[in-house]
Order: sequence, then C-alpha cells, then structure tokens
Amino acid sequence: MKDFINKLYRNHSLIYKGLLFICTTVLIVYLFPKSGKFKYSFEKGKPWQSESLQAPFDFAIKKTDAEIASEKKELTDNAVLYFDFDNTIEDKVRSNFEAQFQAVFSDTLSRSLTQKLKQTGETIISQLYEFGILAETYDFPDDKRIAILDGREEINDGFFSSLVEQDAVSNVIDKVLVKDRLSSYKTAYVALFFDLIEPNLTYNKEVTDNVLQDELSKISYTKGSIAKETLIVSKGEVVEGGKYQILKSLQSEYESQVWSKSNYNWILFAYTLLVALALLMLLLFLRKYRVNVFEDNTKVTFIFFNIALLIFITTLVVNYDSKYIYIVPICILPLVFKAFFDARLGLFAHVLTVLLLGFIVPNSYEYVFLQIIAGIVTILTVSELYKRANLFISVGQITLIYIIAYFAFFVIHEGSVETLKWETFIWFILCGLATLFVQPLIYAYEKLFGLVSDVSLLELSDTNTKLLKELSNLAPGTFHHSLNVANLAEASANEIGANAMLVRVGALYHDIGKMKNPTYFTENQSTGINPHDELSAKESARIIIDHVLNGIEIARKNNLPDRVIDFIRTHHGTSLVYYFYMKEKKDYDGANRQDFSYPGPKPFSKETAILMMCDSIEAASKSLKEPNSTKIEAFVENIINKQIEEGQFLNANITFKEIQSIKKVLKHKLANIYHLRIEYPE
Repeated sequence: MKDFINKLYRNHSLIYKGLLFICTTVLIVYLFPKSGKFKYSFEKGKPWQSESLQAPFDFAIKKTDAEIASEKKELTDNAVLYFDFDNTIEDKVRSNFEAQFQAVFSDTLSRSLTQKLKQTGETIISQLYEFGILAETYDFPDDKRIAILDGREEINDGFFSSLVEQDAVSNVIDKVLVKDRLSSYKTAYVALFFDLIEPNLTYNKEVTDNVLQDELSKISYTKGSIAKETLIVSKGEVVEGGKYQILKSLQSEYESQVWSKSNYNWILFAYTLLVALALLMLLLFLRKYRVNVFEDNTKVTFIFFNIALLIFITTLVVNYDSKYIYIVPICILPLVFKAFFDARLGLFAHVLTVLLLGFIVPNSYEYVFLQIIAGIVTILTVSELYKRANLFISVGQITLIYIIAYFAFFVIHEGSVETLKWETFIWFILCGLATLFVQPLIYAYEKLFGLVSDVSLLELSDTNTKLLKELSNLAPGTFHHSLNVANLAEASANEIGANAMLVRVGALYHDIGKMKNPTYFTENQSTGINPHDELSAKESARIIIDHVLNGIEIARKNNLPDRVIDFIRTHHGTSLVYYFYMKEKKDYDGANRQDFSYPGPKPFSKETAILMMCDSIEAASKSLKEPNSTKIEAFVENIINKQIEEGQFLNANITFKEIQSIKKVLKHKLANIYHLRIEYPE
C-alpha cells in the first residue's frame, strides 16, 4: 500500500493532467449540439459534387423563410377587426331625440315642416347607427375588413370605412340635410345631436389578436413531401431552385433529429473520440516542443481553461442566435497564448479550438476558414503586445481580413453582391472592439494563474519602481552593476532569439538580496574599509552566498513573479565562492568545498543561463588591468568555459552554437566599454 501511495505521489502531475484532460473532454462534448449532422456539403448555383443522392427517408419539403413571411404578411394584412356592439345605445338615442326635439325646434313651425324635420332627424340617427359609431379614433386602413360582435355572436361585417368616427358625425348630418334641402337648420341639428349621440362600437383587440394567431398557427411550413428512395439530385447537377430547397429541407431534417436512445451512446462515443483526439494532440505538442509548459500544471490548466471557455461562449451565442457568432472574439486566444507563451503554441491551440468549434457553428467550413486565417494574421501582426499602438493596428488588420474573407465567401455563394448583408460587417467591427479586451484579460489572468506577460515585465523594468529605487539608495554599486548586466543580457538574448524583456527584468532584480548587507560586496565599498577583514573566510562566504536567499525573500515580500525569482535563485547556480574558498584552503587543508558553494539550482532556461554568463563577465571585468581586445577575448572565453566545465548549463536548453554567439556579443560589448581614448592635453 505504501509503495502504491509513493507511486501515486511520484506521478501526481501526470494524474492531474489526465483528470484535466478527461474533464475538459466531457465538458466540450456536453456543449456540443444534441442533434444530427448533415454529411453533404452543397452551395446554391454550384454542381453537386457527391454521388447521386436518394432520399434516405420520407420527409417534407419546407417552405423558405421568404415564403412563410409572405404568407404571414398576407394574413396580417387581411385580418378582420372585431368590434363589440352595444345594442341599447340606438334605442336610447331615439328616445332622447323624441323628448328633446320639441325643445330645440319652435312650436311656430308648420305641422308639415315639423313632421319633415323630425323624419330627417330619424334618418340621421339611422345613418349614424347603420354600422355604428366608434368609441375612439383608430388608425386603420379604410379597406380593412371588420366584424361586429353582439356578445359572442357576429351580427354584421363590412369594411372599416363603413364605421362612423365621432368627429365625422357632423359630416353625416350635413349630407342628410343637403339631401332633404334643410341645410338652414344645420346649427339646430348639430346642437341637438351634440348631447344625444353616443358611440356603440368598441374595438376588441383581444379577440382580433386571438383570431389572427389562430390563422397564423394554421400556416403550413411545408409544401409537399419526398418519398424514401426518391432521386433528389444527380452527381454534377446544378443545385438551384427546387433542388436547393429540397436539399435544405433534408439538411434541416437531419439537424433537427435529437439523438435517440438507439444511437445516443454511439454518437456520444464518436464525439468524445474526436474531442479527445484534438486535446491529445495539444498535450503531445506541449510534451514534445514545450516541455517547460507541459511540466507546469498551472500552465496546462490555463491553456485548457481558455479553450473550454471560448467553446462555452460560442455555444451560448449559437443557441441564442447563430447570426451573432462572428461577434465572439476568437482571436483573443492566440493573443493571450502569445503574451504568456509563444506564437507557435498560440497558433496550434487556436487551430485546434476552431476545428472543435466547427461541430457547433453553422456553415462550419466558412467559419473555420475565416477563423484560422484571422488567427494566422493575429500571430504574424501582433508583436510587443505591451505597446498599445501595436494592438490597435493588429485588431484593425484582423477586422479587415474578416471583412475581405466574408465578402469573398458571400460572392462565391450568391454570385452577386446585391443581397449582401451589410450588418454582418458590423458584427466583425464589434468583434474587433471585443478583441481589445485582451489587455485587461491578460491582467486578470496574471492574478488568477500567477503568470507573467510582457506587459508586466515592462512595468517591472522601470527603474523608478519602489524596489529598484531602494536598491539604488542602499546599494548604488550593485544597482549600477545590475544595469550593466541587464544591457549585456538583453543584447545576448536578442542575438539568440531568447526573451529579451524577461532576461532584462531578471538582470535588474537578480542581486536585490545584497540590500541586506550592502557593504560586504566590493562594488558598494566606497570608504576603502572592507568588513570581510574582520571575518573568517567561512563567515564571509556565508554572507556572500546568503544574498541569493535574501533576494528570494525580498522578492516574495514585494510580490515579484516566480519567473523573475527564478533569475535570483539561479544566477550563481552551484558555483563556488572562489576567493574565500582559496583563502580558507590556504589556512586550512581540510576546507569543505560545500561550505563555499551556492545552493543552486543551476540555470534551467536560455534566459537564466544568459544571466549567469553576463553577471560573471560584468563582475569580473572590473578586475581587468589595461584591457585590450586580446585580453577581453581570453577573459570571456575563460569564464564561460569554466562554467561549462562545471556543468552549470546542463539543465538549460541552450546549445554550444548559442553560447558562442553570446560570447561574441559579450566580447564586442566589453571592447566598446573599455575602448582606448585619446589623451587630451592639459
């Protein structure tokens, strides 16, 4: 049992990666659509490239969106308006007319005229209430069909123009009076009917909407059907018109089929295989070409998290409305990976992510092509992400590539630009704006995952930071030494293609541990008094060695990133404090070499190896007397060759060719520093 536990402990990193791999695979497969996938690819107006296709099952031919929209518009335009009818109003108005007629018209009028005036009034009431008077003014077309309801019973129908609005009552009165040649009594009639007339029709929106919805629900979304084994399209036949609609119907039928119990397990297994294969390729890539990333579980988790997150966001957008898929800023992925790792890893992960998204998005070939091209442009154009102008320029180029590629695809599909959906270009612009969010996202990732980007390195390289200012005040000689080392290391890193920004920052902070006992280091001794004269060789060596441990402690208190602390830990490797070791050996034959050696570890990257070389060269160069090119070359060769012999670079992925290039840079730099000057006359 103990051996089993020990074995688990030794392999805990691999076990964690395996669990992460399984969890990410399950999550991505869960996000995949639970429907079938049409296995044929076709385009309108293009020849059918596959073998002749027969209907695999009976299916209905679906109407196009335009046909359905046209039918809905026709039903809506011809929809009947329903009005509620109050059958008591007309009788009430007639009764009140009888009662008030005598009060309006004088008793001095002749009997025949009075009778005629009364009949005219009754005619006016009949015409007003022939279809009814509206309670409100409505903005409906005159030719709109209507139905009048008495309770639930439909008692009349006609057109909206038949109904009388309240502001049109005086017009009806005027027409009747003109016809009966009684226009001179218009004022009296208007005054009489002003208080008498009441509306008896009220628009019933609820009934109208319900009837319309019933009609709309009866719309058939299909127009005929195709029987099983019917020939749909022959190889080489142009896909257009009815053929295109039949194929779209068949594709829709496939994609609408939810996984059934009979095939669910097999489809799930197949999807899992494909996703697992893609993620496995990513792990193998890391293990073969990015060993330092593969061995860091935090970095592997970070990579898998970003891939799963983008797939999750894209799934949400597709489920809401697939036309918005191009708003999702997929190019953030290579930007983020390039900021924390390198361009090659960023592009590899981006391509795998886009291939996985091809299972989710519609028009997968078009989508995959656009996103891969955009990812390549991102990798090629974005350099020095910490410079804001570079990011804006790159985002502009990415957006332009999106627009050009989409335009080309649209012309290929449609054969013209007349029906081009210009709003899609707005989605690409919004995508570009969303890509600018990469800057705050990188900052958030640094805090969440403890990673370091070039943006943070740029901030740390500022010599006005609190820690570097403190170093310049407490140990000015060490600060000047660190600046010189930083310049040498940056030039060397540029020569061999290493991370120049990282090695510069590491060089600036590598000796901050000397702030604890600054006067014990020769570069800070300005008075000529050496405190080591009062100490034994072993005590002096311990103080010198402790500046590494003190530096790590100070760095952690000031929250320096681990990648920067690595330079503090490794800049002396396991080398010997040679001066004090030889002093101890001179006094005591039994001097223990271990007491005078740095604890390590040895440099384990190109950058940390560069710092060790540059630190040793810069420190020792102060002892050169009357330097010339020959002395400088021999000096550089001796120091670096000694480090190689001691095996200080065995753990660093640096080649002999690269070390030779670094030697060349250091010789050139030292020659410039110690070049001869002409003697000026006094």
